[in-house]
Amino acid sequence: MKQILILNPPFILRHSLSLKWKLSLKIFWILSSISIISLLVFYVFQVNSLTAENYLLKNQERNLAEIKKEKEVLEINFSRANSLVNMENYFQNQNFEKANQVKYIQILESSIVAGR
Repeated sequence: MKQILILNPPFILRHSLSLKWKLSLKIFWILSSISIISLLVFYVFQVNSLTAENYLLKNQERNLAEIKKEKEVLEINFSRANSLVNMENYFQNQNFEKANQVKYIQILESSIVAGR
C-alpha cells in the first residue's frame, strides 16, 4: 500500500486575511498597475521617437543619393570643360602663339657646386 502524508494548511490560509495584509495587497496591486501603465506610456514614446528618427534617416539617405547623382553630373561637366579641345580654343582666344622651335638651356657639369 501507498503511504500518503497530509499536512495541515498554513495558518494564513485557514483564516481570513487580516486588515493589515489586505491593505498591503492593495498597495502592491496599485503600485504594480501604476508601474505597468507607466512602462506602456514609456514604450509608446520610444516607438514614436524611433519612427521619427527612422523617417529622418530615410530622408537624409534620399538627399545623399541626389547629391551623389549631382556630383557625378558635375564631374562629367568638369571633365568636358577641361578637355584638350577646349584648352586649345582658350589659348587661341587669349592670343597665345605656338612655339616653333624649342631651345633648352644646357648647364655644364663643372659649373655646378657639389655640396658635402
